[in-house]
Amino acid sequence: MKILVVGKGGREHALAKAAHASKLCDQLYCAPGNPGMAKIATCLNVSDSDIEGLVKAAKENEIDLTIVGPEATLSLGIVDAFEKEGLKIFGPTKAATQVESSKDFAKQIMAKYDIPTAAYQTFDNYEEAWKYVESKGAPIVIKEDGLKAGKGVTVAMDLDQANEALKIAFDIENNQVVIEEYLEGFEFSLICLVHNELVVPLEVAQDHKCVFDGDKGPNTGGMGSYSPVKKITPEIIQEALDTILCPMAKAMVKENVPFTGFLYGGLMMTKNGIKTIEFNARFGDPEAEVILPRLESDFVQAILDVMDNEPVKLKWSDKVSHGVVLASEGYPAGSTSGAIIEGVDDVDGFVYHMGTKEVDGNLVTAGGRVLMVVTLEPTLKEAFEHTYNEIKKIHCDKLFFRTDIGRKDMD
Repeated sequence: MKILVVGKGGREHALAKAAHASKLCDQLYCAPGNPGMAKIATCLNVSDSDIEGLVKAAKENEIDLTIVGPEATLSLGIVDAFEKEGLKIFGPTKAATQVESSKDFAKQIMAKYDIPTAAYQTFDNYEEAWKYVESKGAPIVIKEDGLKAGKGVTVAMDLDQANEALKIAFDIENNQVVIEEYLEGFEFSLICLVHNELVVPLEVAQDHKCVFDGDKGPNTGGMGSYSPVKKITPEIIQEALDTILCPMAKAMVKENVPFTGFLYGGLMMTKNGIKTIEFNARFGDPEAEVILPRLESDFVQAILDVMDNEPVKLKWSDKVSHGVVLASEGYPAGSTSGAIIEGVDDVDGFVYHMGTKEVDGNLVTAGGRVLMVVTLEPTLKEAFEHTYNEIKKIHCDKLFFRTDIGRKDMD
């Protein structure tokens, strides 16, 4: 098969690597890809937001299967456009992508079908939103409604922080804000291959959203991850499937927005059971980079089987994967461009390119999150030590990273 992976970040690098390992993959293409993906695929000079260009490229290169990475591309309707042309593509339609592109849409479905989540209300103006926050008190969670690349969420521990988040949100014209009760517990990510009512769970991972050690500082797209998660037992996973992921897939069929693709459940184990923090319409990033290296069965075959409504039994490595993101100084508020990165080829493990470019033969920074180093070892402790030892081999004066990814699951 000729396979196309759409996107240019670390998640797409992980998807491309998994597709490349498939016995069904004869030729791999990425659009637009990145320097890491270029080592295993033909990179096409087509932006992941150019839907017409992507359709044209898929036709010209006689692509048999397209796998979509970014939520922004999905929300532009790439699946609708490809299906209209009779092209096979794994991902949700523009309407089904609303499960991520509109937090209010997702919340309404959860409320209607009794899918456990935090109590909430949606507002389209500052005055009413602030009045509601004042009545509820802090801590409280404020989420901007649209796509925010994993950001746009403020966990306000006091009213001043909440007020500031609301002011920033309503500075944007026609913005909506979902205000939720604050949940306490242990967070984890459960991503499933979904086609209509068929739900196939992948292995669990835990993302680390805050920018600094000890879960301090603003939310990011994710600073590191590991898989599996010791605290999340098979019983907990089954409960999450029975009460959250499967009911959501069924609800979307009933609502006439059936979902195909990677359905991401951002979940929290609370003292009152498992609750949904959010749904995403695509593979998590940085979860993809730690989950997919542990998959021993054929990734492409699994996708095709799911699309044909065939049951899938996945085989996983017993090893623990652990990954740390190297981000640009100033991230998440800013990013760097053009800082030279050295030592990537010396790393013993996986290095996923998240925001890099090649300029005059040098690898340079080109984004907020730049690289992710991932290792697999028999235990989390060994993987933790291995990853951090490998990071020392990478040299760039504009990069920083958290030093505690996975530590809280090692106690």
